[in-house]
Amino acid sequence: MPNLFTRWFGAQRRERALRKYAIDDTLWQRTLDAFPFFGHLSTPDRERLRESTSLFIAQKAFSTAHELQLTDEMIVAIAAQACLPVLNLSLDLYDGWLGVIVYPGEFVIKKTVEDEAGVVHEIEHDASGEAWEGGPVVLSWEDAQMADGSDAYNVVIHEFAHKIDMVNGEADGHPPLFRRWHAPLDNAAWSDVFDNAYDQFCARVDAVPKRRWSRFERESLIDPYAADHPSEFFAVCSEALFVTPQAFEAEYPELYRLLARYYRQDPANVGALATVAP
Repeated sequence: MPNLFTRWFGAQRRERALRKYAIDDTLWQRTLDAFPFFGHLSTPDRERLRESTSLFIAQKAFSTAHELQLTDEMIVAIAAQACLPVLNLSLDLYDGWLGVIVYPGEFVIKKTVEDEAGVVHEIEHDASGEAWEGGPVVLSWEDAQMADGSDAYNVVIHEFAHKIDMVNGEADGHPPLFRRWHAPLDNAAWSDVFDNAYDQFCARVDAVPKRRWSRFERESLIDPYAADHPSEFFAVCSEALFVTPQAFEAEYPELYRLLARYYRQDPANVGALATVAP
């Protein structure tokens, strides 16, 4: 009876984790209140999110840099936001890596890039988040709190969308599709909508005159940074889906429907998609 034993053992481990990493009621309510986009969730969905958050905390190692003191508030806030995209999918999408590193604010990333001529350059740039394939997620705590819904920005959802994108290899804007969750959506159907939307967005960004660039950055729902690569477009649109869903649906209805279908959540139309336990 190995399958029955495996399921029993898994259930026991889950219950132990939920007890050991239970989230205090007051802390949980503060977390929900701090991030208005949790408001689209029903009461049962919030309870499932709370359980997923506890399980995530049980599975991941949180650490800080630059003498930032790690608090329960930080851990729960980051974990809850990370769990939102996989609420109707599975925490298994975050398997294969362990750490979440939190900086007080932006941090410097060093990268090696090759230009069109084949010359390799070492570059540095400031970042608010970074997701490494097979490695940790690195976040700015200052930015992780910038999620009041005034715009589509959410560094935690962004970086964890990258992690989902990396499940089937290098992040490329084509996240894994699973028959049990996404059928009949397939790679061809995804490409038909997503790639076309990305190309149109890039053309729109390229057409902005330099004199209007600052205004475009302020007024565009989708950060122009999304034009850098399909993986960035997927991550930025994932932010918009959860943080500013009504505006995203109004401006990009076909793309909104694609991502709502992928994440199996429809935050702009509460109750439109059935809740399915992970």
